[in-house]
Amino acid sequence: MSDPIPTPTITVERFYLNHAEKLELTLIAGGTGLSRKLEERAVNRPGLALAGFFQYFAYRRIQVIGGAESRYLKFLGEKVAAKRIEALLKEKIPCLIFTRNLNPPDYVREQCEALKIPLFRSRITTLKFLNAATIALELEFAPQITELGSMVDILGIGVLIRGESGIGKSETVLGLLERGYALVSDDVTRIRLLEGRELIGSSSETTRYHMEIRGIGIINVPAIFGVASVRPEKRLDLVVTLQDWSKMEEVDRVGMDQHQYTILGISVPHVLIPVRPGRDMARLVEVAALDQKLKSLGVNAAREFNERLIERMRTTPH
Repeated sequence: MSDPIPTPTITVERFYLNHAEKLELTLIAGGTGLSRKLEERAVNRPGLALAGFFQYFAYRRIQVIGGAESRYLKFLGEKVAAKRIEALLKEKIPCLIFTRNLNPPDYVREQCEALKIPLFRSRITTLKFLNAATIALELEFAPQITELGSMVDILGIGVLIRGESGIGKSETVLGLLERGYALVSDDVTRIRLLEGRELIGSSSETTRYHMEIRGIGIINVPAIFGVASVRPEKRLDLVVTLQDWSKMEEVDRVGMDQHQYTILGISVPHVLIPVRPGRDMARLVEVAALDQKLKSLGVNAAREFNERLIERMRTTPH
């Protein structure tokens, strides 16, 4: 398992570039301040701050002004409102966003430009924007690692296929694609931890939807197998390690012991499959995934067999 990637530095520019389309963001002013850092994975509506109360002001968060805040500024009058906005901006907030397609007053634009604080407008309603922005921030701040291995979606089970170089990972993945399953990543998988409980695998933007096959080269997976043969990301449910049969000291023939593989503190079911000529590795990985799906539903074939064997021993006369 590889070392964790350091927590990335999240800037307003990165957040804007990654989520502008989904959040329907338009940069209005303060573009020179896009390098400002986001330090918290949350958003804030600065109603109390606009009223002059800053004692518990969450200044590190993205500040969102919706319909209520906008009407309050109009109620104050331009002179007073301009002073309240100035006090808000001087708290060194990362950025300011007006929702509901509201046009920020000129004094807001001028002060954001002067203080180099990015000012955005979003067409989305305030409540929907708060929810979507919170999810986007959760994705940006999620701990991440890279794992050497390919990932495939097999009937809803996200399987990470590991193994030393040349063991046959790509050939196994190719066989699974031929069976109608979907590629998530080839050779290197990026995994992030969401909400401290769920691992999500994906590929890098550069290699997404492509595979390297020795002797053939780089192939475009959706162009060959169809658009249903790829997925941008998938929850990780099972880790399969392919290992040369001759290097294994012992081969599990019953499957009573459930092994685990730990990633970012989360334990994932782990299956070790021996490799030797003549074995259909794609088929074996497929069966391992289907067996894991049954286990998630409470069906454990090895345990049932063991209980049946014990019962048979009890009832058989000596």
